[in-house]
Amino acid sequence: MSKQLAAVSILVPTYEAGIDFFVGTLGFDLTDDIDMGGGKRWVRVAPAGAATGFVIARALGEQADQIGKQGGGRVWLFLHTDDFAQDHAAMTARGIVFEEAPRHEAYGTVAVFRDPFGNRWDLIQPAG
Repeated sequence: MSKQLAAVSILVPTYEAGIDFFVGTLGFDLTDDIDMGGGKRWVRVAPAGAATGFVIARALGEQADQIGKQGGGRVWLFLHTDDFAQDHAAMTARGIVFEEAPRHEAYGTVAVFRDPFGNRWDLIQPAG
């Protein structure tokens, strides 16, 4: 039996804010946007060609307090690239602010950024 991780939910204030960031800023594909009725939608985004993506979850009620806190303040999202310099420059040009200068680690070239919701990410070009 084969298994793969299909998606992870990420809390956002509105579906539109999530789509604007993931599709408009990061350049992900909008793979699903299905009206579920009652103001609920099934919205899924993923990097081009990726098997795993995000289900954009509009936070309701007390969930709104958890937007940007799903990782407990740690980096919990890891975006791999095969051209760190190009993607770092493009992301910076689109308004993404990195918390640090790029650094070289044993596992690759990396820099931390925050999305507009407060989640911390690593942009990584793996070594080797």
